[in-house]
Amino acid sequence: MASDEFHQAALAHLDALYNFAMYLTRNPPEADDLVQETYLRAFRFSHRFQPGTHLRAWLFQILRNTFLTFYRLRERESALAEDGVPSWDVPMFHDAPEESSGAVEAHTDLERALQRLPEEFRTVLLLAEVEGMALEDVARVMACPVGTVKSRIFRAKERLRGLLRDYTEK
Repeated sequence: MASDEFHQAALAHLDALYNFAMYLTRNPPEADDLVQETYLRAFRFSHRFQPGTHLRAWLFQILRNTFLTFYRLRERESALAEDGVPSWDVPMFHDAPEESSGAVEAHTDLERALQRLPEEFRTVLLLAEVEGMALEDVARVMACPVGTVKSRIFRAKERLRGLLRDYTEK
């Protein structure tokens, strides 16, 4: 794949990568940095990309690996924002609903429930259900078999059902 073609094809996934970076970092400036680092690495190692394979999954894998390498230590620190709100309480998705207080409350409850899931459950659920990636691509990003992805999605949904039981009983 020619360099210009590769750059154009890679940049077509910018919004999806930013959404994933926001999910991982929960901080817009860090998400910007993570996406920038992802593209730097992708462009630097574009010769390693196998044409005909899934570019989107390859980019998501670079982003996730970069995050795990450089940002995971920060996640373990219990940083407080300037307003005293814990960083884990910032919206996971940067385009949270604003139409009604009930929708905002449900969205907040969903985000809190998602945060209670183990990282590998949250990530596969986000990639498969929110980003709409094929299970094979999610498996590439997570570096695990497709069966493991299916199992994690199932277990994540089961745990979410338990955590959001109040909504199913209404």
